[in-house]
Amino acid sequence: MKKIIFIIVLTMLLKPIFPVVEYVVNYEYISKVLCENKAKPMMHCNGKCHLMKELAKASDAENPKSSDKKGTVQLTEVLFFEEIKLFKINTLISSNTQKINKSYSDLYFYLNGDAVFRPPIFIS
Repeated sequence: MKKIIFIIVLTMLLKPIFPVVEYVVNYEYISKVLCENKAKPMMHCNGKCHLMKELAKASDAENPKSSDKKGTVQLTEVLFFEEIKLFKINTLISSNTQKINKSYSDLYFYLNGDAVFRPPIFIS
């Protein structure tokens, strides 16, 4: 049973390749008899025109077009929607220098520098 299913699946997957295989196997016959451009040898067609027609037939057979679907409109459903919220970066350093309690603010000293601390380089 598995072999039959495997053969069917393999046939379905390789169906678009059959015209190319037929072209390779019957190259002489197609290039001499079935070629539409036999009278124009400078085009070097060699039956490729017949191959293109066969490939077009195979792709049309694979994707059939029905006349009743031409007027329909396809709708897309939105399954979920999440609103993207903008973010705002708040500044960490306040330019407002109000002194709330003078006695408390005089008890310590700090440097308000913009330099980043880098540790000393160890030389051995």
